[in-house]
Amino acid sequence: MSIPVAATYQAKFDHHKICVVIPTYNNEATVAGVIADVQQYTRNIVVVNDGSTDSTPQLLQGLSDIHLVSYTKNAGKGWALRQAFKAARKLGYDYAITIDSDGQHFASDLPLFIEKLEAEGPAIIMGARNMQQESVPGKSSFGNKFSNFWFRVETGINCPDTQTGYRLYPIALLEKMRFFTRKYEFEIEVLVRSAWKGIKINWIPIKVYYAPKEERVSHFRPFKDFSRISVLNTVLVLITFLWIKPRNFFRRIFRNGNWWKNLNDQLSEPNETNARKAASVGFGVFMGIVPIWGFQLLVGIALAVLMRLNKVLFVIAANISIPPMIPLIIFLSYKAGAYWMGDKAVNLGFSEGISLQTIRLNLTQYIYGSITLAVVAGLLFGLLTWGLLSLKRKR
Repeated sequence: MSIPVAATYQAKFDHHKICVVIPTYNNEATVAGVIADVQQYTRNIVVVNDGSTDSTPQLLQGLSDIHLVSYTKNAGKGWALRQAFKAARKLGYDYAITIDSDGQHFASDLPLFIEKLEAEGPAIIMGARNMQQESVPGKSSFGNKFSNFWFRVETGINCPDTQTGYRLYPIALLEKMRFFTRKYEFEIEVLVRSAWKGIKINWIPIKVYYAPKEERVSHFRPFKDFSRISVLNTVLVLITFLWIKPRNFFRRIFRNGNWWKNLNDQLSEPNETNARKAASVGFGVFMGIVPIWGFQLLVGIALAVLMRLNKVLFVIAANISIPPMIPLIIFLSYKAGAYWMGDKAVNLGFSEGISLQTIRLNLTQYIYGSITLAVVAGLLFGLLTWGLLSLKRKR
């Protein structure tokens, strides 16, 4: 029998193309009640039976006004959510609100997600629980603090509740992303990677109910699942510092093609001495030429931070090794290396065979020459920068 649904709420769900996703595994005591509560607000419901072995499959077969996704082998919450999102997209939905089937979330909070979406636009909207209330299990409070800390490290976002299962996902924006996790850690992966992609992360306060300990049903396995989450956070932190943070730094420098303006702004910075600016430019040119291809910026930025140089000036100067300049740099490196090789020097013409193969066959001359060129060019550009800045300051 269909449950009457408030026309106003249903209209909003339809207008914004929102559905409610309910993943479930062996929650026979609570899942029907959760679905019934949600049906007071919308009939746009996708339920995923994640290989339940109790009476859940039979119970769900008898319910109306739901789209059921079901499979026989339990695969984990992350996999269930991923299957639900695929099904929801096929049904034409752009957003999905996920709600747990154990009864800890309140369907009455569903309108809050829609209001936040209407007010601030597309985002992952987290339902932030009050983790200070007495009924919150100690392991949940600790796990949430742990997760919040690493999420802030990985994204710079201070989210109050990164472990909540009550969320609104902009599934249309996630559709082309390829995810790798299948268990509880998926909810961390999708959150961090969405933030990296530029999807906004918002949150709203929600109510939460924790049943008494003797009645509580949890499929979270502390050792196995916490270990999976720890491994995932380790990988995400490495990616953060080796790729995401450098990527974001370069984007700020070169955004909208304004690198020339950024260069002028940094050269005009009154709180830095001309010597430090010149050293930053010279060191950038040096690192852009020195023969550690692929690691020049990674090593250079670390050293620039250690030496307290201007990182923006360093990065702009290090881009002396952009593709159009590479043949000239290789040619000049061989010319400089010829001085050290004596009779063994290779006489390379600028128009003849300047390639990576040339480097491989004459590696010693290239290494000697590129280091020499890096030192000379770094000193030359550094001194030139210092001279121009000194002249500008006098004027």
